[in-house]
Amino acid sequence: MKNVFFASLFTLAISLVSCAQGNKETKLLSTLPANEFQIAIQKQNVQVLDVRTATEFSRGHIKNALQANWNDLKEFESRTQDLDKKTTVYVYCQVGGRSAAAQSYLIEKGFKVVNLEGGLSNWKMNNLPVEGNANVQQMMVSDYDKVLASNNLVLVDIGASWCPPCRKMQPTLDQIKKTQGAKLYFLAVDGGVDMDVMKHVNFETLPTYIIYKNGKEVWRKSGIVEEAEFTKALQ
Repeated sequence: MKNVFFASLFTLAISLVSCAQGNKETKLLSTLPANEFQIAIQKQNVQVLDVRTATEFSRGHIKNALQANWNDLKEFESRTQDLDKKTTVYVYCQVGGRSAAAQSYLIEKGFKVVNLEGGLSNWKMNNLPVEGNANVQQMMVSDYDKVLASNNLVLVDIGASWCPPCRKMQPTLDQIKKTQGAKLYFLAVDGGVDMDVMKHVNFETLPTYIIYKNGKEVWRKSGIVEEAEFTKALQ
């Protein structure tokens, strides 16, 4: 009996060690140093997510990255719900702390997530490329109002290429432009740059769509909008 008992304990100990090693390996695989991270995100249809603020993002970001501010949970939830759970999400922030927290959150939601070790600071230290320009000139509020006043029907698109739901909406907008373009003026407002205009229209979240008729707002909606809903609103 004693031999059986000790054999069982030995087997259990081996199992626990194996599980611990497996968990450690999984944890290590969830974080990549800058050079390996860069190689990994060269794959097609990859999802790169910057979890810093829009202001930080505008000052420099990894090419083709999406953006969702981890410090604003409402924004983060809204934008990340449109990510593809079948494809790995590669996250980063400035030094790795916020992205590690965002990584845990996304894993609980069913995503496979890899974090950039050391964040964008480490990325830059390895002389890897960033995009962005904090000195891009904003749209003037007076110019925005002039467009509204000089066109009978205007559809304002407040979005950004780095916003997941905005990117998801692009085919729908392209179709609306194709079918309604003759009678409709499209005005794109950059959600990462045109802050004065966004304050002017009491903007809340990306993307937001506003329809103006003869200079007056007649319809507004945020988030994903179906083509039929746009068509109905424009009528």
